[in-house]
Amino acid sequence: MALLGTRRISFFRTSLLGTLTCLLVSGAGFAGELTVRPGESIAAAIARAAPGDVVRVEKGYYRERLLIDKPLTLKGIDRPTISGGFEGDTIRVTAEDVVIEGMIVRDSGDNLEGQNSGIFIRPGAHRAIVRNCDLTYNLFGIYIQKAEKVEIRNNLITGKRDYRSPRRGNGIQLYNSEGAQIVGNNISFVRDGIYVDVSHHAVFRNNRIHNVRYGTHYMNSHYNVWEGNDSYHNRGGLALMMARNQVVRNNRAWGNSDHGIMLRTLQDSVIEGNIVAGNARGFFIYDAEFNTIRNNLVMDNTVGVHLWAGSYRNKAEGNDFISNRTQIKYVASRDEIWSGNYWSNYVGWDRNGDGIGDVQYEANDMVDRLSWRHPMMKLLLASPAVQTLRLVSQQFPLLRAPSIVDPTPRMKPHNPDWSQWSGRYFPHAN
Repeated sequence: MALLGTRRISFFRTSLLGTLTCLLVSGAGFAGELTVRPGESIAAAIARAAPGDVVRVEKGYYRERLLIDKPLTLKGIDRPTISGGFEGDTIRVTAEDVVIEGMIVRDSGDNLEGQNSGIFIRPGAHRAIVRNCDLTYNLFGIYIQKAEKVEIRNNLITGKRDYRSPRRGNGIQLYNSEGAQIVGNNISFVRDGIYVDVSHHAVFRNNRIHNVRYGTHYMNSHYNVWEGNDSYHNRGGLALMMARNQVVRNNRAWGNSDHGIMLRTLQDSVIEGNIVAGNARGFFIYDAEFNTIRNNLVMDNTVGVHLWAGSYRNKAEGNDFISNRTQIKYVASRDEIWSGNYWSNYVGWDRNGDGIGDVQYEANDMVDRLSWRHPMMKLLLASPAVQTLRLVSQQFPLLRAPSIVDPTPRMKPHNPDWSQWSGRYFPHAN
């Protein structure tokens, strides 16, 4: 009996020890909470916090510059304001798995060389999340450098709008980063809305960018998706430069004073379903090859597409070119075939009613090319002599100019809602 009792006591102790161990292990998964109230220090709370904790900041005005060097969540309650006092970065993140949400972050320094930012996500700060914040009067809104899988969602970002454009930083800047998710942000009054440099496999979706230089500026960045964004009232909507394997889908670039979408030294990309309206140039395509450009609405631009500098071997089909003052400005030494597009200035016919014109469309002739070289010639475009020259150039191939040629022009536009995009001009345009 004594031996049996000893065994029971031993079993009880072992079970109790196991239960306590399980409780301790499971308890380690619970995040602690620290609350910061007006007059208290956020930096001090961050210093006290353990990895994984939540630092709650109540509504108020906090003038401090923060360093987040451990994984935690900085959560604003009723949108507190953190001011960097116009020096350096307002918040600097160096740890992985940091979340910043619900804050007003403002007043960074203005040192361009130092990339002073509202939030600076430093190298190695992987999987940082910034969401539902207002970033205002910072030089750079959010700067992301050598960090993977960062998420920037549903933020309002405005710059130092009293500075001239070259003196401002960018709204969101990515440098040498992988797998970013930039979604649902509203960006204005910065230099470039989103600047992407040597950053790959990122998604940019449902952002609104206006009153900046370039809505988005890509440099040397590959395998990215740009989808469902609005870029308007900028100098340029979207500039893809020295990039490849991009997907540019279902965006709206309108009312920009230079171009809607620029494809410069771009290869192996798909540009589809976009609306490009009311810009000085809808598409500006320079040194671009092996791209697919399909099902876009290009409407009411001064020039629908400006295509030059060896931009051959692109496939363009199913696009609607409507009411552009010049549909295509094509500068090259040979024809380029674009099939199955709609051209609002097409004057051919469809005798069998299959929806395809019986006569091929040619975008430019010799008169167009002469008027580009000698702009004063436009004063004579209605004269009998110029009209005779246009007729002669059509009849005699030796006088014919290289052009975009569509052998199967469509008789009706693909986009049923094209008319609503008329008159979407840059505010200072005539």
